[in-house]
Amino acid sequence: MEGRPNYETEQLKPVAEPRVVPAEARVVREPEVRVYAHSRLFYWWPVWVAGYVMALLTHLYGEPHQIGQSQEIFYPESNLGVIFLLTLLMVIVITNVTVRGLASVIVILSLALAALTLAYFHKWDAVLDWFGRLRIHLNLGAYFWFATVIFITWLLTVVVFDHMSHWRITPGQVTHEFVLGSSSKSYDSDNMVFEKFRDDLFRHWILGFGSGDLRIRAFGAQQDAIFIPNVLLVGSKVRRIEHMIAAKPER
Repeated sequence: MEGRPNYETEQLKPVAEPRVVPAEARVVREPEVRVYAHSRLFYWWPVWVAGYVMALLTHLYGEPHQIGQSQEIFYPESNLGVIFLLTLLMVIVITNVTVRGLASVIVILSLALAALTLAYFHKWDAVLDWFGRLRIHLNLGAYFWFATVIFITWLLTVVVFDHMSHWRITPGQVTHEFVLGSSSKSYDSDNMVFEKFRDDLFRHWILGFGSGDLRIRAFGAQQDAIFIPNVLLVGSKVRRIEHMIAAKPER
């Protein structure tokens, strides 16, 4: 009929009701915590960081010197060489000797503060004059390549080699798994005690950013002790493990 608007209609489809999955059919993933043991090379990151910093400062403020048939860039003072050498020495000592007690901490901090103060006031050359003017200089290439070699070794160790095996902890079991090979060793987590150790202030707190050693002891007929060294964020991992193993899996 003329004069009446033409409306287009669309048939509405019934909306399907959401399917309710019974609680018994739901698959709940078992919680787990993976713990990785790291070698002490992880604590060597200040060496390659200091090496790259010294290389940058040498590149910006260094002076060219003729060595043989080529020109090498050296920083004009011994400050950079002394700081880099002391950083390397301090990392070697801290990663191989356990530093305990407040007295040891005060001694190391005092030595580091004295070294930085002498470098800030450009007095290391005057100090080295007492030892027959035996200056400490490294060229730009020495800083760069030393830092690069340490960095590549550090990266491969921390990211690749240290992750070739790990401990998988679930509410009822502790399993040592390996990436290569199918061998693994499992323990029942009943009557297990998880202990964290942070007895070295510099290694665990300053260089390790809250790392520590983890020891797992089992009581009962089987007196096994599992020692996992240099675990990153060991405090948070132990808290997660304690909450998780409190819930026993249903059998």
